[in-house]
Amino acid sequence: MEYVYAALLIHKAGGKMTAKAMEEVLTAAGATPDKSRIKALLAALKDVDIDEALKSAAAMPVAAAAAAPAGGEAAAPAAEEKKEEEEEKEEEFTAGLGSLFG
Repeated sequence: MEYVYAALLIHKAGGKMTAKAMEEVLTAAGATPDKSRIKALLAALKDVDIDEALKSAAAMPVAAAAAAPAGGEAAAPAAEEKKEEEEEKEEEFTAGLGSLFG
């Protein structure tokens, strides 16, 4: 994943996406660059418009959130039960503290 982050950083900074630039960013981040992984990533990004890919990736969570109410309704009771259990545990804990002060 750090290789993708390095590529995004270079792109955002307006730098040219080269193996040397990738190695420098990864080294500066404390990672040990793997030249074959860098070469593979650069080959994969060769014909990719990164700005367009970021725009489409940013739209995906919105689409997923729009579809969530159908599945989210079934998950709501489980979340309520968990919240009730946490409240009960907290009450038990505070009751135990009361015994310390008589």
